[in-house]
Amino acid sequence: MEQDPRFVSKLTRNTFALILAGGRGSRLKQLTEWRSKPAVPFGGKFRIIDFPLSNCVNSGIRQVAVVTQYKSHSLIRHVQQGWSFLRAEFGEFVELLPAQQRLKESWYTGTADAVYQNLDIIRRHDPEHILVLAGDHIYKMDYGAMLAYHELKKADMTVACLEVDLERAQAFGVMSADDDGRVVKFSEKPKNPESTPHNPDKALASMGVYIFNAKFLYEQLIKDADCPGSSRDFGHDMIPGMIEKCRVFAYPFRDEKTGEQAYWRDVGTVDSFWESNLELIGVTPELNLYDTDWPIWTYQAQQPPAKFVFDDDDRRGMAVDSMVSGGCIISGSTVKHSLLFSNVTIRSFSHIEHAVILPDVKIGRHCRLTKVIVDRGCHVPDGTVIGEDLEEDAKKYHVSPNGVVLVTAGMLGQELHYVR
Repeated sequence: MEQDPRFVSKLTRNTFALILAGGRGSRLKQLTEWRSKPAVPFGGKFRIIDFPLSNCVNSGIRQVAVVTQYKSHSLIRHVQQGWSFLRAEFGEFVELLPAQQRLKESWYTGTADAVYQNLDIIRRHDPEHILVLAGDHIYKMDYGAMLAYHELKKADMTVACLEVDLERAQAFGVMSADDDGRVVKFSEKPKNPESTPHNPDKALASMGVYIFNAKFLYEQLIKDADCPGSSRDFGHDMIPGMIEKCRVFAYPFRDEKTGEQAYWRDVGTVDSFWESNLELIGVTPELNLYDTDWPIWTYQAQQPPAKFVFDDDDRRGMAVDSMVSGGCIISGSTVKHSLLFSNVTIRSFSHIEHAVILPDVKIGRHCRLTKVIVDRGCHVPDGTVIGEDLEEDAKKYHVSPNGVVLVTAGMLGQELHYVR
């Protein structure tokens, strides 16, 4: 069915988006020691939160609130600096909603509770639809198309979904849907996920992207808040309770051009974070950051262009099969199959390979770093070797199950207590 763009634009204009960005992301280990997961840098110049925010703006949804809780200063500062370009005069905004005990004497206890405690703010904007998003996933999605599907199905609630391997499905909300797309079963993080009818190796998993009719959501949140046994969570409590009596539909997340399942990543572990960043340097990566039709917006300080200096046989500044951001200086060293964020300096005679180097890192002379993530602000001393002896590395750094070595300033003995 062809969708009328005007019809979709009317829907998005009357939609209020709520991005849940308060999660700690403990599986990212020390990467979230001083910041929440949505504030973690990604892709050379972005933060994870920039992807759902960009999806909203590109979809025509210009009323957005970001709900924060865990160590949120870095995230709040980034949103203030990078997302203040919307015009309040035209009813456009990105608001920050920190946990503040608005309705009860507790912090947010679950995803549903985070929305419930801000009901007075949401109601003030009087939207027709409410879009609830997780703030910690990497993907590009037109929410307007999902809204049109929601209206077409006359749904009370619509859940965006994708197929995942059964083993991975244990970490998701898993659903079953009938031939019309109506959800008939929903289980949050089941031990034995139910497979899809057409593929016994896959399960239908929730992306954490929900659309509600506004009045319906208000009623359900109040009902859940009055239930003493509820954990105040959409996946554990609210969605399973809605299925029998309400119209809950599954929206398959597909690429508009190919019809295949679209790109989506939960970069929730050290291994997946490293893999997803290095995927971007491929010749034709699944996530195209060079797509001018769907740009990813962010805040970035003004930086000079990347610079590569020295061209001697034993001292050549070069990067191959890599992405190098502004402000970087590669001085007489070699970088291979790596991603360098902004303002990284690498001094002479070093070799960097299969590495994700976050902003403001300084790497000394004669260093060899392989299959590493180096956190922001680290100063790697001259002669440091990481990634060649994992048993030795594990004594000082964090080594992931797949052999990725995470290095932070604290691990290097540097007292770096600033949140960026």
